[in-house]
Amino acid sequence: MNYRKTKEYKNMTHYTAVGVAEGFEEADSEEEVLAAWQYISDKGLWKSLQGFFGRQVHALIEDGVIAPPEGE
Repeated sequence: MNYRKTKEYKNMTHYTAVGVAEGFEEADSEEEVLAAWQYISDKGLWKSLQGFFGRQVHALIEDGVIAPPEGE
């Protein structure tokens, strides 16, 4: 699924994406969680966060759950 086209992705902020991914912001659906991970990947946020974020982004891309950042 292309999470970049969802309303959850389009309404995402850096804070919301990290909060949903870490669980301190409640997600309304699994689609919102995956949109948050897609956002974290696309914006490169994982590079400045704890290692868990980078490992999770890479695992989700490898498993085909989220798309690689555009241009890669």
